[in-house]
Amino acid sequence: MPATKLDRMRNIGIISHIDAGKTTLSERILFYSGEIHKMGEVHDGASAMDWMAQEQERGITITASATSCRWHDLQINLIDTPGHIDFTIEVERSLRALDGAIAIFSAVEGVQPQSESVWRQANHYQVPRICLINKMDRIGADYQRVMQTIAQRLNARPVLLQLPLGIEENFCGVIDILNSQQILFSNEDQGCSLQVSAANASFAAQIASHRELIVEVAADFDEMILGDFLNGQPVSNERLIAALRKGTIAGEIFPVLLGSALRNKGIQPLLDAVDQFLPSPRDCIPALGRHPEDNQSETIPCDPDGPLCALAFKVVADEGRKLTYLRIYSGSLEAGDSLLVSNRMQPEKVARLFRMHAHKRERITSASAGDIVAASGLKSVLTGDTLCRNEHPLILAGLEYPEPVVSLAVEPRGIDDREKLSLALDKLQWEDPTFRVTEDPDTGQTLLTGMGELHLEVIVQRLESDFGVQVNTGKPQVVYRETLQKQIEHRELFEHEIDGHLNQGDVLLRLTPLPRRSGVQIDLPPTLLESLTPEISVALKPEIEQTCHAGVVAGYPLTDLKVEILEIPFDPVKTTPRGILAALHLAIIQAGRKAGPTLLEPIMQLELTTPSEHTGRVMGSLQQKGGQVAGILTNADQDLIHATIPLTQMFGYMTELRSATKGSGSFTMEFSHFDQAPVETLKRFGL
Repeated sequence: MPATKLDRMRNIGIISHIDAGKTTLSERILFYSGEIHKMGEVHDGASAMDWMAQEQERGITITASATSCRWHDLQINLIDTPGHIDFTIEVERSLRALDGAIAIFSAVEGVQPQSESVWRQANHYQVPRICLINKMDRIGADYQRVMQTIAQRLNARPVLLQLPLGIEENFCGVIDILNSQQILFSNEDQGCSLQVSAANASFAAQIASHRELIVEVAADFDEMILGDFLNGQPVSNERLIAALRKGTIAGEIFPVLLGSALRNKGIQPLLDAVDQFLPSPRDCIPALGRHPEDNQSETIPCDPDGPLCALAFKVVADEGRKLTYLRIYSGSLEAGDSLLVSNRMQPEKVARLFRMHAHKRERITSASAGDIVAASGLKSVLTGDTLCRNEHPLILAGLEYPEPVVSLAVEPRGIDDREKLSLALDKLQWEDPTFRVTEDPDTGQTLLTGMGELHLEVIVQRLESDFGVQVNTGKPQVVYRETLQKQIEHRELFEHEIDGHLNQGDVLLRLTPLPRRSGVQIDLPPTLLESLTPEISVALKPEIEQTCHAGVVAGYPLTDLKVEILEIPFDPVKTTPRGILAALHLAIIQAGRKAGPTLLEPIMQLELTTPSEHTGRVMGSLQQKGGQVAGILTNADQDLIHATIPLTQMFGYMTELRSATKGSGSFTMEFSHFDQAPVETLKRFGL
């Protein structure tokens, strides 16, 4: 790939709160770039990016969809992400693979709860962003208030590049502050025609004031601009754009544009801003890999001629076959190439390569550094795996997955369903790392665990629509955690004949409760490990982790616990690896049952929007449910309530909220932490 092609490439995503206009904007980008010739609307279930039946039925994005288009000579690889918290993994893995993003904010609601969540995710992956204040045509639109909330709630530095022409239903265009031009978007040809002219003289003072603010920001990234600014010298637009681009790529400023995607206004200037301010793959900080043999780090420049290094950031079951989305950080890849999954040192072979357009495939023969493509034929690859060549293995940092907190029992309806269920669930699990399948040890039921009610509802629907499997379901249940209330030491001696051989093991351990959010800490003294065989030493930690994950009383994973191995007496004649691991397993269970086991329930971070007139009723309802209100923000005639609340109290809450607010309230929630479950719950589990 020539250097010029890399410089003229942008890998971007669209992120925001649910219903802020992500998919509508994606549809306009594809239309104005010539990729599609007819715009479909989300509310009609006809958009190109929301292709799943569940998305079209619900009018929301469920899975991140990738596509590609060209804006003039710029190649744009675009990913449209979901806004609902239940599908946050789609945002997480998309941002892991992207170089830049467009963050959308509603001109009426401003920074909404999920806006903050995706903004934090983008901060975590150091993704540069430009912002679009959308829905400028709506009643109550106020871009200045949105600018303030971006600065206050996101602790960000927005830089306004446009002023609106008209407000609310009279919004018809924008004023380009840098060029002192007004841009009108024609209603006759769906906004394709732009009328560009010098800004009206009545805006001169406003434009001059805002341009001065832009120069002040640019001066922070270019000392020569600072000197000219202090000396009253004019600064060209080219120099300002270069300085703003530098600040944007560094993640210190965020250019802001205005528009109305649904009314086809503001999209073309936004695409120009993608070109001007967001980075090419070459502009980004080089990826960092480590060698699997010695764990040494290596910087991976974005070079088509370098060693191949690609991240599998998404895996899907497409028409029954595995399709793997790859971000190529270095090197080149061709269909038919033999590769190595360096995480597990497993060989793989690429059958075919595709450039994706939502669910449609465009077959290609090769791809190289900076590109985002899909590959078929990679049988063992999972989300977060690294692909490279045998002669130069490297491992990239993977992804962090949020904890699923809601479970659902399912059972197949018929014999045919029983045979197909296991295979279908396996495919859904390697598609979605936040979806887990377990078996209840007491009832033998199959338990599906996910991020929320909607997440599991979509899974069940997909079982029928995508895999032809019909199941009966129980009610959603909370996923608890187990912990201990007191410290205990315990010795366990295991002696048992297995397959004609006597297996013996002796383990002395100590279990110590830890503060909340500590997880499981394992202490294996080096001197103890040295006294054992390598086979036993390597197996101890996985056995502890597996036993803790299974729990000691109710089958839920143990947490907030320190496991210390104090002694493992070793007799070369009698002691066996199987005996020691069995003794270790039993020691944790027996000690745990004597150390005051208890349950922790998931506590959710709740952000609720309600008209001010209903705030009192909503607050009363939250307090009755055991919620703790952390604060209230008032915007115009709406209140935003921040609270924490047990997940057990939130099933079916949307119906209750709509009743209390006459249909105008909404909420989002995400997992916060685990805390002590109430007495009623403990009694239900016999504790």
